[in-house]
Amino acid sequence: MLQSQNCTIKNVLREALGYKNALIKGNLVAIVATLITVVIPLFIPVLVDELLLHNGDEMTGWVRDHLFAMTLSGYVFFFLILTLVLRTAGFLLNVLQVKTFLGVSKDISFKLRRRAVEHLEKVSLKEYEMVSPGAVTSKLVTDVNTVDSFIGTTVSKFIISILTLLFTAVVLLLIHWELAIFILITNPIVVFFTAKLARNVGKLKRKENGAVELFQSSLNETLELFHQIKAANKEVFFFSRISDQAESLRDTSIAFGWKSDRAIRLSFLVFLGGYEIFRAVSILAVAYSDLSVGLMLAIFGYLWIMMTPTQDIINFQYAFANAKAACKRINTIFAMEREPVVAHPKDPFIEMEAVSIEVKDLNFAYFPDKPILKSVSLSIPRGAKVALVGASGSGKTTLANILVGFYPVTEGEILYNGVSEKEIDLATIRSNIHLILQHPKLFNDTMLFNLTLGKAHSEEEIRRALHIAQLDEVVAYLHEGLETLVGKDGIKLSGGQRQRVAIARMVLSDPKVVILDESTSALDIHTESRLFEALTEFLAKKTVITIAHRISTIKSAELVYVLENGEVADSGSPQELMEKDSSYFSSMI
Repeated sequence: MLQSQNCTIKNVLREALGYKNALIKGNLVAIVATLITVVIPLFIPVLVDELLLHNGDEMTGWVRDHLFAMTLSGYVFFFLILTLVLRTAGFLLNVLQVKTFLGVSKDISFKLRRRAVEHLEKVSLKEYEMVSPGAVTSKLVTDVNTVDSFIGTTVSKFIISILTLLFTAVVLLLIHWELAIFILITNPIVVFFTAKLARNVGKLKRKENGAVELFQSSLNETLELFHQIKAANKEVFFFSRISDQAESLRDTSIAFGWKSDRAIRLSFLVFLGGYEIFRAVSILAVAYSDLSVGLMLAIFGYLWIMMTPTQDIINFQYAFANAKAACKRINTIFAMEREPVVAHPKDPFIEMEAVSIEVKDLNFAYFPDKPILKSVSLSIPRGAKVALVGASGSGKTTLANILVGFYPVTEGEILYNGVSEKEIDLATIRSNIHLILQHPKLFNDTMLFNLTLGKAHSEEEIRRALHIAQLDEVVAYLHEGLETLVGKDGIKLSGGQRQRVAIARMVLSDPKVVILDESTSALDIHTESRLFEALTEFLAKKTVITIAHRISTIKSAELVYVLENGEVADSGSPQELMEKDSSYFSSMI
């Protein structure tokens, strides 16, 4: 588990330290691989100084005394084979080291995604209403991949690079300390120079990922509303907008691509310039000091070895800037407000067939200066059948959303069986109060999955739910029955059939309170009549709140509340309200 809620490079690296065994293994492998790499250039002085120029025979003498005497060709072949074996071993060890670090990085990125998903699970509905699914997808895929790449590839190479430079520095100091100091002083200048360039690259990466997010959001939204766009004959407008955003993505990607590449190449150019200077100074050292030609060539070899780790250190700075930018974007997910958690929750629904609901002086607004509900008070007895009526925008659906805990109570109080909603866990409320929306959403999955939402139910329970929801004939007509795919958002079903799927879900969940929010508006009168007739027995002992505009839907209500402009304007039985000419209820007749 990451130590802090936020994604930061510090927290990510701290999390990596928890993988001690993998890190020890990876670093030991890195040390051995580095030692193998550093040894190879030392063969050059042997071949040049001892075999070609005949300046001593320290190494060849050791080979002759401890192994066997060889000709010049034999020695060359011997060191060639030894070099190839060492390079192959170094290659295999480097692969093993990268594999080890990739295992760590993939696990950390998995935990990061899981934490983000767990946070999203608890995010309040009002946050979801203001966020684009494409934006969240971009952060959980593109930005987490950027962090993953930083840990798995860049950090592992960084360790190898540091070790290579350290071991190389030691060898260079042993060969010729004055020349080594000159080389080692100039290398940090390159690193400092590239660090300044990396900051600008990080800003470009944020812009590129932002463009990806905007494109994904627009594309997802357009595809989700494709039928509506077709119906409005607005394909050209919306798909042109996507094309414009794709063009913007192209431009930002090009800008990031060539400018980051320019910065990296410019940094490497500085290093290559230093390499040429080092080579010139090495030649002068041969001419004016005791440095041999073989050792000079060995130094050239070490300079070449230093190119890759120096390049990796340069790349590390850019990868660090990119990962830091990605973390900032990921943190916008963790900044989303979560639903409140009750410390010691109560359960007023337990062992109750029905629930009483009391709303006291409830005020609510989506925006501070535009109240939706104003001092709403109502009392719903246990097992009562209550209707909420009112013009569009009067606050009926908002009140229903508050009752099920979608929006928090900011002013006023709601009591369930006499217990305040502030003392009840939201999961408890939602498992006992079922809200059926006017436009239910379906998954692009089977009819069975959309009914059960993954919960196990017996065949008898499913048949009963289908019968009550008037869906048994619909399912029998489907080619594959309950295993039929309903399409994206249930496109293969009619609006009325989708509403009945939502009602069947409610039957399977068997709640204590049922809220019907225009949940049969797409049904014809005859189907609606049969549906409510079948529901009568199921809802008999439950508390039922019905939101509707049709008098036929609410004529069986025991109590009706009339909402006007966010206030309770009237209440009473249907008969009492019908006799009041001024009531909104009478206008429904």
